[in-house]
Amino acid sequence: MKSIHPRIAQALEQVSEERVAGIMKKLEGFGTRNLFSEPNHATRGKGAAYRWIESEFKSYSPRLEVRLERHMLKKSARVWRDVELVNVVAVLPGRVNPEREVLISAHYDSLNRIMKPRAANASPDDPSEEDYETTQSVDAPGVNDDGSGTAAVMELARVLSAYEWDNTLVFIAFDGEEYGLLGARLHVEAAKKAGRKIEAVLNNDIIGSDVTGTGRSANRLVNVYSNDPNDSKSRQLARYIRDVAQRYVPGMEVNTVFRADRFGRGGDHTPFDAAGFAAVRFTTPAEDLPKEHTGNDTFANASPGYTTRVARVNLAAAASLALAPGTPLVARTSTSGSLKGRTVPMLTRGKSSHDAVLKWLAPRDEADIAGYAVVMRSTTAPYWEREWYVGNVTEYTLKDMQIDDCVLGIKAIDKEGNESLVAAYAITQRDSGPVETIATPTPQK
Repeated sequence: MKSIHPRIAQALEQVSEERVAGIMKKLEGFGTRNLFSEPNHATRGKGAAYRWIESEFKSYSPRLEVRLERHMLKKSARVWRDVELVNVVAVLPGRVNPEREVLISAHYDSLNRIMKPRAANASPDDPSEEDYETTQSVDAPGVNDDGSGTAAVMELARVLSAYEWDNTLVFIAFDGEEYGLLGARLHVEAAKKAGRKIEAVLNNDIIGSDVTGTGRSANRLVNVYSNDPNDSKSRQLARYIRDVAQRYVPGMEVNTVFRADRFGRGGDHTPFDAAGFAAVRFTTPAEDLPKEHTGNDTFANASPGYTTRVARVNLAAAASLALAPGTPLVARTSTSGSLKGRTVPMLTRGKSSHDAVLKWLAPRDEADIAGYAVVMRSTTAPYWEREWYVGNVTEYTLKDMQIDDCVLGIKAIDKEGNESLVAAYAITQRDSGPVETIATPTPQK
């Protein structure tokens, strides 16, 4: 039985449904938070919304470093005029490894699509994007999409900033999600340029409903989406969240959905995953789709209780990662052979050709590692099935273990029992390259 960290358990008790509900109502009260809405009005529009979010972040703790990320967007295909985009960011620096970051995010902008008058010859069954317009004056309450996620992020910033953590926690309310994930994309571009070490991204989008339009209820279940391949960083993060939730929030079940996002859709975790960071999306399995992107996405149609339960799952995962050691390195750059220059796993069959010889490198700048655990599952199993604690070593041999029909991984464990994400020994596909041919001589007459 894995231990419960007292600091995480205490923090979980501080998450308040009343405060979550209050944030959701406040965000609804701005009328609209559309990217193109009024930036200077005192009480309506996105400007009033982001200034309020900023002030709330600042009120939670003097340790939170709060800033506005401003970007001027030029008119483009989806951005119908020049407009300023504003992300709200609150950083809680880690006391041991401040360079190692865990992000909890949502988007605060909202959308209300209104049908344009249709041409007489237009098909009523086949509306296209051109058949919709988004106005800056119409109400877009966006309580579920995504006031709910923003409320979770803000409440977690309040609770977690009351404590000190080894790694840095970053709380972000993105702008421009509804127009192509713009705020997240710009944040990722800057993060890559700065060389930031983002260990994990927990993105919350549509976590405010627990009953579908057909009446189906799912109030004790949350979907966590992670992109392929099956041993990607994002997939390992999803497995980690499921494991932590079972320990700390047993009343909520994490349903790991092994695809990038809902079918044919995307969210603010998408650009992080594409950039090589571990990133997942939390979403209710009980979406009320007819109310999204309409004036009916209101507090009256939302469940702050459900949002609070999902927030607690986020807290358990984020706090665990904020205490965790870094992930071991299980791959190296090949210097010879057909894989020269490629990243290859440090896993071999050993001298007998029937063993699994695992090698890894310790996480950098990690002083309190107690040891490591080897994990294993069959190639078709979704979760790790076996685990061996192997001590504070960087090489281990599993006798008579065929590496062809299983997946192996390594995780670091510190002296308090905090565990890192798993680093899996993923296969590097060979690239045979172009086939060289010898020109066939032209037959002579």
